[in-house]
Amino acid sequence: MRRKFTNENSPSLWLLIFCLLSLPLSSWAEDNVKCENESVECGVSKTQDQPGRVQSLAGPEQVENRLDIDSNQVTPLFPSNFMRGYFNWKDRIKNENGVGFGGDYSFAYLNSTNSPGADDAFGGMYRLFGTWEATSDGKGNSGALIWKVEHRHAYGDNVPPGSLGFETGYIGLFLPPFSDQGTRLTNLYWRQRMKGGDLVFVGGFVDSTDYMDVYMLASPWTGYFNFAFSTGAATIPVPNEGLGMALGGYLNDNLYMIAGFADSNSDPAHPGDGFDTFFSDREYFKHIEIGWNTTRETAFLNNVHLTLWQADERVAAATPDGWGANLSWSRSVNDHWITFIRGGYAKDGGSLLEKSLSAGFAYQTVSGGNQLGAAYNWGEPNESSWGSGLDDQHTLEVFYRIQLWKEFAITPDVQYIQNPALNPDDSSLWVFGLRARLAF
Repeated sequence: MRRKFTNENSPSLWLLIFCLLSLPLSSWAEDNVKCENESVECGVSKTQDQPGRVQSLAGPEQVENRLDIDSNQVTPLFPSNFMRGYFNWKDRIKNENGVGFGGDYSFAYLNSTNSPGADDAFGGMYRLFGTWEATSDGKGNSGALIWKVEHRHAYGDNVPPGSLGFETGYIGLFLPPFSDQGTRLTNLYWRQRMKGGDLVFVGGFVDSTDYMDVYMLASPWTGYFNFAFSTGAATIPVPNEGLGMALGGYLNDNLYMIAGFADSNSDPAHPGDGFDTFFSDREYFKHIEIGWNTTRETAFLNNVHLTLWQADERVAAATPDGWGANLSWSRSVNDHWITFIRGGYAKDGGSLLEKSLSAGFAYQTVSGGNQLGAAYNWGEPNESSWGSGLDDQHTLEVFYRIQLWKEFAITPDVQYIQNPALNPDDSSLWVFGLRARLAF
């Protein structure tokens, strides 16, 4: 008989999370970051002397980071001042009123060979996001409201790109965020910096992937397509965006810790229902992470971290409780290369894979410019999710992001899948893709 593992009988993880409140941390500041002289497009800032203005541990799609990336950290193939006035106007509003805002529109097309279901997928999304720094004492203590709304859609009768993986019999997601979900609330949370910016708390409608198992190439809008090269290497049952909270900061100059929890049953297309699932169902996803950076200025470039997670049983979804661990290592070389090795293990919990190992690299000649990436993943399907006796999957992906203009990039992509686990009739398949993104 399966043992039910709920939040009432997992006090040790909860204790670890809330004990962070008493630690003399040195900041998990989700600040605007500058990385014009680095080899990646986000998460890297120069040391600043102002209190609280220190390295962010949030990912590239966290709203404050995304705004700064689009405004300051892009090197286009064809420089143009076409929208410079618009971005300057946004900067003035932020400096004068504490309000930052922006958005983007992206679309993607995928085509697969040897698919027992649909061969093609075509869809898009627009995102509108912003911040309002409502309180600040000038000493690093501040509070801000963070928001992001989206509309995700398929074109016509096409399958959305995020669903094509299962159409082909692959246990995985070729481009996860591109669904046909419609209008959704992705973020609406409060970010509070305390103790001069040494401690940061976020709470509200959050996205766990903004601050859990972060590394520099995790964004499906600008980096790899396949979920195997994103958060958790497909072994973490990442919850949908919804009610949750997190706390984090540095324990010393190099060592940091992040912990949080979120509603496992959230539906960002119906955010009002989240209060009922959060407070009534009480089926939560919890995580804690400890990591080490060589310096805060190169956070997640030269980084190693261990992420532990636990998920409660989801009764209505018939998903068992589970737990897992993920280890990530990344290293920058010569200001042009990023190399990484990432692996994970899951015991039940509803994850896609039970065991996973990914390795790869990215290369760009100038910061924020064209980027080449190549990576390989070995994955063993989660037996409790898909049954026993399935083949291990092997995934190879190569992409090349072309930053045509500051506001517009296109990314051709090729994925090769060996042994798609739910498609025993075909030993391999190819997936060809094209992604485009317009930022504003």
